[in-house]
Amino acid sequence: MKKHKEIGEPLGDVHPNAAGLDIGSREIWTCVPADRDAERVRRFGTFTPDLHHLIDWLAQCGVDTVAMESTGVYWIPVFEILEARGFEVYLVNARHLKNVPGRKSDYQDCQWIQKLHRLGLLARSFRPDAEMCRLRGYLRHRAQLVQHRSPHILHIQKALQQMNIQLPQVLTDVMGTTGQAILRAIVAGERDAVRLAQWRHPACHSSEDMIAKALTGDWKEEQLFILKQSLELYDFYTTQIAACDAEVERQFSVMKPRWTVTDPLPPSKPKRRHRHSPAVDVQTAAIRLTGVDLTMVDGLSAALVQTILSEIGTDMSKWPTVKHFASWLGLAPHNAISGGKVLHSETLPTTNRAGQAFRQAALAVARSPSAFGAYYRRKRAQAGPQFAQVATAHKIARTVYFLLTHHVPYQDLGAEAYEQKHRERELTALRKKAAKLGFALISPQPAQIET
Repeated sequence: MKKHKEIGEPLGDVHPNAAGLDIGSREIWTCVPADRDAERVRRFGTFTPDLHHLIDWLAQCGVDTVAMESTGVYWIPVFEILEARGFEVYLVNARHLKNVPGRKSDYQDCQWIQKLHRLGLLARSFRPDAEMCRLRGYLRHRAQLVQHRSPHILHIQKALQQMNIQLPQVLTDVMGTTGQAILRAIVAGERDAVRLAQWRHPACHSSEDMIAKALTGDWKEEQLFILKQSLELYDFYTTQIAACDAEVERQFSVMKPRWTVTDPLPPSKPKRRHRHSPAVDVQTAAIRLTGVDLTMVDGLSAALVQTILSEIGTDMSKWPTVKHFASWLGLAPHNAISGGKVLHSETLPTTNRAGQAFRQAALAVARSPSAFGAYYRRKRAQAGPQFAQVATAHKIARTVYFLLTHHVPYQDLGAEAYEQKHRERELTALRKKAAKLGFALISPQPAQIET
């Protein structure tokens, strides 16, 4: 008989000194155990002196653990002050507290949170340590700056198109070296197509004649004005991104190493640099913090590595097993079983940034000659590109979990070795199936040439 997994311990006072907080923008409702104060539910303000008053009252009531919902950003100051004062804080997913009839006010919400936490029915959400949270704040802000800069590139392309300047057709990237040189010359007042084409970089695939032909169009004053302002806005955000990169580099430098490197690591692979790539030496910083070079993993660029590290941290013991880690990332299927039948099996919708980074890494290896690339192509042939992306992202995430847990260097098998191992596994499975049915699997004999 199949052994089923138990949900948890019997109900009881798992956390007898628990408190529950319902946090809003203007007030915080707090509930403590019934025997600690005559007025067990109190309301506090959200100013810093009010927060200290709240924490003093919790300490006076003998509370040592607090649960709160992770809604908005209102919980962050309360969480940090509680953690600094030595309380064990449970940050709970708001979806785990929904669908309870009768809770129609903040007064009742905090009591319900306190009760669930006292009975041990709440699971805390993952949050990295303080240093990683600070790094994560910088990187999330940098991602927003990159996102805000992107529309101005579209404005530049739209202005060129309305003047019939077909620069995007002859250049792979309008904001590359050649494209920016030509755009800045146009903004400076140059209109001659031949002279503009002379700004072509030697590595550009298009010839000067083709570029000059694409730059022949109808120069309109209003579109030139839009082009000028869009380029200035692009430069402004580029400057802000560079300043943010400097702060990221400073944060990397002050972070304490989490592991000591004893053996020399293999040389890193040369990877193509994109304009969105960070200016920070992520490889050196990752090695200093974790003891492994995550940029060696196929599909993981420097930008993805720093995003993943800032989101998951370096301590993999926060997840009991790699399956828990994959489920937290949103890369594991969620099986809904009823009546002994699987109703549906699919990944749940999530906005996990680390999970999205692993999905991007899966797309990056789609055509690579690596083992991940061979795995992606095999899964794509089975069930399509979306299934292959999630499956490959899951495999890359498991690899990162293993590297950060055991601190060993990454070694790629290669597509050919992976296909050979996959063939051996299939042959082993066929032999077992044939033996179960009373047959024997015979290896094919080489064909004999008739004379």
